[in-house]
Amino acid sequence: MGKDVNVFYRIEEDLGIIEFDRPDSKVNLVDSPTMQTLGGILAEIEKNTFLKAVILVSKKENIFIAGADIKEIESITDPKEGERKSREGQLILNRLEDLKIPTVAVVDGVALGGGCELALACRYRVTTFNDKVKIGLPEVNLGFVPGFGGTYRLPRLVGLAQASKMILAGKQLSAKEALKVGLVDRIFPQKGLDQYLRRFVAEVLQSPIRRKRGPRKAKFPQKFLEETFTGRALLFHQTRKLTLGSTKGFYPAPMKALDVVAKTVFSSREKALALEAKTFGELAVTDVSKNLVKVFYLTEKFKKLTVPEAEHIKPATINRCAVLGAGVMGGGIAQLLSHQGIWVRLKDINYDAVAKGLKAAQKIFAGAVEKKKMEKFEADVKMGHITGTIDYSGFRHTDMVIEAVIENMDVKRKVFKELSAVCSPDTILCTNTSALSVTEMAKETKDPSKVIGLHFFNPVHRMPLIEIVTTTVTSHETLATTLQLTRRLGKTPIVVKDSCGFIVNRILLSYINEAGRILEEGANIDEIDALATSFGLPMGPLLLSDEVGLDVGYKVLLILEEGLGERFKPAGIFKKVYEQKWLGKKSGEGFYLHGARRTPNPRIFGLIERGQGVSSGSKLYLERMLYIMINEAARCLQEKIVEGADAIDVGMILGCGFPPFRGGLLRYADRVGLNKIVETLKQFEQTMRSGRFTPGEYLLDLARCQKKFFDQ
Repeated sequence: MGKDVNVFYRIEEDLGIIEFDRPDSKVNLVDSPTMQTLGGILAEIEKNTFLKAVILVSKKENIFIAGADIKEIESITDPKEGERKSREGQLILNRLEDLKIPTVAVVDGVALGGGCELALACRYRVTTFNDKVKIGLPEVNLGFVPGFGGTYRLPRLVGLAQASKMILAGKQLSAKEALKVGLVDRIFPQKGLDQYLRRFVAEVLQSPIRRKRGPRKAKFPQKFLEETFTGRALLFHQTRKLTLGSTKGFYPAPMKALDVVAKTVFSSREKALALEAKTFGELAVTDVSKNLVKVFYLTEKFKKLTVPEAEHIKPATINRCAVLGAGVMGGGIAQLLSHQGIWVRLKDINYDAVAKGLKAAQKIFAGAVEKKKMEKFEADVKMGHITGTIDYSGFRHTDMVIEAVIENMDVKRKVFKELSAVCSPDTILCTNTSALSVTEMAKETKDPSKVIGLHFFNPVHRMPLIEIVTTTVTSHETLATTLQLTRRLGKTPIVVKDSCGFIVNRILLSYINEAGRILEEGANIDEIDALATSFGLPMGPLLLSDEVGLDVGYKVLLILEEGLGERFKPAGIFKKVYEQKWLGKKSGEGFYLHGARRTPNPRIFGLIERGQGVSSGSKLYLERMLYIMINEAARCLQEKIVEGADAIDVGMILGCGFPPFRGGLLRYADRVGLNKIVETLKQFEQTMRSGRFTPGEYLLDLARCQKKFFDQ
């Protein structure tokens, strides 16, 4: 076979072995050439009369098959083409399913999308105890449905309820979870796997595993939902309601997938697969799918981010870390580090404060245990990696210190001076500041090259983004080690140059501040927030202010005003609410009253002098909030705070929930048209009589030259 062949076949005694091994790649994919080669191998197996079983394995470490070739799907422009490609794959997997002898998929790592569907077409599936095993159908996250039989085979194997979770939410299962729901038949140790497989094949040849439709050990409620007409109707009704609630109508793939499952639950294979293929083709060409695919590439790129100057430097290993400041953020950072087996010293000024930080970490671990993501003994061991202190004992032996004290430059300068005196010369000193100058803090240290910003987002254990902030003297070694740590923590980094507010907060606060001005002009609290959520944002700007804390947001706005000028002057309402000590959710009162039921706070309107601005109506309100963000993002590019528009888009998607189905803030801007945005900003500048809308030079130049933020 040629060097580009991805599938290999050999016979060992009476067993056929199909091996997947994509050349020059760390992963296997099910692209058209792979499926065609597999089809040829299956034709050969069909003619063989002495084989007793076929085993499908991967030669890649921790990977069975990662999924379909996304580039191939991205290139689909005609629904009929998508339907045809889906049907071609289905027919090949049908041949695999129809083999007269047992087939065993050996999953020793990731089996997602097309890889999971290939495994489903086998008669048996086994995994190893490898903690890298993940099995699932995440296609809806890319805006389409499974196309190689997943909507047909999975419900018949694990039942409608479990299949719905996996197909509609893209839920991925570990080896233990897959065994529990009946998706796999056995889990074997990696060591001696060949012998275990031989025994398993001998066992099923002698006594095949008999399955009934759906889950193996269904209790009465599940049996009712799975096996009766009324139960299934109720299940689909509730699932449809929940799916619509979670997608808010912006993501069509989950609802379409549910329709396919519901309509084909008792159909023949041919009818079921025909509907699946047709639906796949229709969804694969939508703007939503194309945008989600671009976001997928974007996040994958930044997960593996390297920077040229640090690319060939071997990063130091972080084994011991200290966290300074034991608030909710500090406790969250300590938990995240300890979860990865890093020893942590958590320091604050008194033991009560330290106890609160430890409690915050413990709460996160307890939540993971409750959700069965972790065993209790595991959580206890990891929690044991955190120790508290009120002095600098143990700091001399740390590889890294992360400062998370209050957002006050004088306090932070003092802290960095103290850290420089007590830590080893090799210790990297990080600040979790969200807006202040890292350079100013570094000036207080003996070696500013060891200082870097490491800006986590709250809640730390959920938010996937980290802003890594470099100064002009941050060393390449410091950057390389910090990047390596973010990957180890499972976070997605963007590297930004030290500047006021960095990227995410600078852009986000321009939007929140504009919402405050719109409120002062006469719009209602819930009206403003509804505009944002109707666009696809997870929550509106005023509710977001409450969630973050109005004291935090107001103080950051003051920092931005001092560093960037008049356009960031806080809207008067923020100052007034701050002075009332209505701090949002944490105080129970902000723009909303946070009781048993959240409602707009009627007392807010007593603080507003109506008619301070020019009311412009709902459509223009939304444009004001969005276009002011785009303008600020363009200024960030002009100032070269980040290398490109893609860093801003991934930052806004992962850092503040800009809707992925729109492709990112600046990709959305390209689609609207930069000329239109510039003209609208100029109109706002004139009608509002405010320089905050003045288009920046970078945005003007792009519009003038008929260019976009992205070439494609």
